Amino acid sequence: MIEDIINKLAELYPRASCALDFDAGYKLLFATRLAAQCTDARVNTVTPVLFGEFPTLEALAAAGIGRLEEIVRSCGFYRQKAHDIKVCAERLILVHGGRVPDNMDELLRLPGVGRKTANLILGEIYGAPAIIADTHCIRLSNRLGLCDTKDPYKVELALKAVVPPDRQVGFCHGLVAHGRAVCFARKPNCEGCELECPQKLLLTFE
Repeated sequence: MIEDIINKLAELYPRASCALDFDAGYKLLFATRLAAQCTDARVNTVTPVLFGEFPTLEALAAAGIGRLEEIVRSCGFYRQKAHDIKVCAERLILVHGGRVPDNMDELLRLPGVGRKTANLILGEIYGAPAIIADTHCIRLSNRLGLCDTKDPYKVELALKAVVPPDRQVGFCHGLVAHGRAVCFARKPNCEGCELECPQKLLLTFE
């Protein structure tokens, strides 16, 4: 079953990828922080301003917190996000020599970084196996019968157990694409879905 789902998602969304714009590891790290409870589209309008005015880690570390808050305000929770970006930039310089860590333990020690962000960094920047348990991944994994929990860490573990390491990142991007195009949160378009899932089968027999 899981192999069929993986292959079908790859067929349906061959160009599925991270929706956040970035050209450096730390920029993806900070864009992901801004994306918490905010749309990727909104973040992609804010990061050009942020990185245009503060083009290096050093510039971000030295930035005035008030100006950072002003730039990221539209992403919501702007005070905490601005604080995390500034402190994280400082830590990356002082502790990691300006390099984004390549392992889960060190990533999780950075301000504002949880497992979802850490896995995204590991998968996108370092090409490591990674399950990015975002809202789409959690929702679709449950509907597809791949897990029975809304806990992100438990979803991550469940999917790691069944998705081959070299397919994990692409699988997660495929879930996001399918969640945005077909398997909506409130009213999934089961009739237009090419995946088989328990919910769809129940609707078929109603």
